Amino acid sequence: MKKVELMIFDFDGTLADTGADIAASVNHALRALGLASRPVGEILSFVGDGVRILMERALGDDHRSRLEEAMEFFLQHYENHLLDHTKLYPAAEEVLNHFRSKKKVILTNKRYYLTVAIAKGLKIDRHFLEIVGADSTPFQKPDGRVISCLLEKYDVAPHRAVMIGDGRNDVEAARNAGTLSCVHLNGLGNREAMLKMGADAYVERLTEIKSLFQ
Repeated sequence: MKKVELMIFDFDGTLADTGADIAASVNHALRALGLASRPVGEILSFVGDGVRILMERALGDDHRSRLEEAMEFFLQHYENHLLDHTKLYPAAEEVLNHFRSKKKVILTNKRYYLTVAIAKGLKIDRHFLEIVGADSTPFQKPDGRVISCLLEKYDVAPHRAVMIGDGRNDVEAARNAGTLSCVHLNGLGNREAMLKMGADAYVERLTEIKSLFQ
């Protein structure tokens, strides 16, 4: 069991199952542009690098010139539907309560205001010292500096911090900052790809985190 002082949580696919609402808003944007919808699974494979890259991938090379329109349609829809189907993963609240004495931060490549809206809607915002979104700092995961800034701010040594996420950017950011990494295998990230990443720990369910860190 590893002793940690700071727990850094990714959001989409780690704490909250946001996939259905993201996919619905992507397909709304595509249809608004007169384009064909995409399968949900395919859209979810595009998640992790922020909304701009999400929409670039959804548009594909043939329609990338319509990115600004697509972004506008996506954001208008998502802002009004981000809690339609989104829910916490099982045991997320239990885990956050278990580690109530630890410093905890949400670090996501999702935009700050969207993350705050969902965290408040799911009533978990109170567990965190802060929420760091894609537009909160000059850096984004996998840039390790976004984690290093948190380590400095909260006076925590790298080996006393863990980045908990479900995607490649989470593991790479942790590695780049010298912190521990823990992967939620049943999030939005590709399971097989994540198992090849060589993270420090893997969990099938969030509740397993309680037996890994103290």
